[in-house]
Amino acid sequence: MSGGVYGGDEVGALVFDIGSFSVRAGYAGEDCPKADFPTTVGLLAPEEGGGLELEGDKEKKGKTFHIDTNALHVPRDGAEVMSPLKNGMIEDWECFRAILDHTYSKHVKSEPKLHPVLMSEAPWNTRAKREKLTEVMFEQYNIPAFFLCKTAVLTAFANGRSTGLVLDSGATHTTAIPVHDGYVLQQGIVKSPLAGDFISMQCRELFQEMAIDIIPPYMIAAKEPVREGAPPNWKKKEKLPQVSKSWHNYMCNEVIQDFQASVLQVSDSPYDEQVAAQMPTVHYEMPNGYNTDYGAERLRIPEGLFDPSNVKGLSGNTMLGVGHVVTTSIGMCDIDIRPSMRLKLIASNSTMERKFSPWIGGSILASLGTFQQMWISKQEYEEGGKQCVERKCP
Repeated sequence: MSGGVYGGDEVGALVFDIGSFSVRAGYAGEDCPKADFPTTVGLLAPEEGGGLELEGDKEKKGKTFHIDTNALHVPRDGAEVMSPLKNGMIEDWECFRAILDHTYSKHVKSEPKLHPVLMSEAPWNTRAKREKLTEVMFEQYNIPAFFLCKTAVLTAFANGRSTGLVLDSGATHTTAIPVHDGYVLQQGIVKSPLAGDFISMQCRELFQEMAIDIIPPYMIAAKEPVREGAPPNWKKKEKLPQVSKSWHNYMCNEVIQDFQASVLQVSDSPYDEQVAAQMPTVHYEMPNGYNTDYGAERLRIPEGLFDPSNVKGLSGNTMLGVGHVVTTSIGMCDIDIRPSMRLKLIASNSTMERKFSPWIGGSILASLGTFQQMWISKQEYEEGGKQCVERKCP
């Protein structure tokens, strides 16, 4: 194969974007992913394993992984929840492979060996992990071709740009990543732990202050309608399994995430107590039937991302708000490319469409005719080993 061109146009390439919160996968050239399910999986250790297998359950050497929304939502004795990723990078390879197996068998419904794979990766992914992933994909999944691309570059491509400052606010961190001509400028990456999980924590504190119990739906057998602000009237399910604390917390977080999506809103102008007080209220009902109106807190909670100094318990902290993350990142770029960063700020993950940005960028990239020579082909891998990922995928 001259120049290592992968001649696999006739078969659809697959695009995987595996983030801290969800797994998105599907065919290149399509406008949205076929699969979108939580990265978090349920895990039954060997001694608790066995019994009935539901769809979405993967057995590995005595361990059972419960993958995808339906399987994960079933209460089970002692099942823990875990994620294969830590800090956006793959930490637990066995769990990661269980997720890939599930995606191929239940969503793609095709054999790995038929499809080239483009996969997204964190901009700070390490060389060792990149090489191991390349090895896993070629050796264990026998794929015909592979490519790794940084999430920020894919987000820029999804927005029709190859240069810009990508602001990515995910579950675990908010990051500003400068991209220039399709390359990430590593020295300009700035991260802050103020992100989705931080907002969830603020919501938990709000519920504690208001003495609202977070009761996940799995515990509720029945509920009666109650007046606004009145104590809930609900019945607990009998004979519930002895669920683990981690699984119960995961279910509580899902309630909080629904609350966030329904109630919270980012202020259009700089935050102002008076403006927040005039905010139209939103009515929200918890799964157990408790319902009330929310007003100023709708703007106050998300404001913590922009101005952490207002957040209770964070006084004197050094965490950067979103604005500072952006300005610090621009300041760390070469002086001659700063103007193009200021002009092209690209936000990722803030809306439904943007949530898929890295995946859509991958879908566009892998279906371009000019990209076909970029793939690491199986032949190149066999000749050059896993090290070729450093050379072919910047």
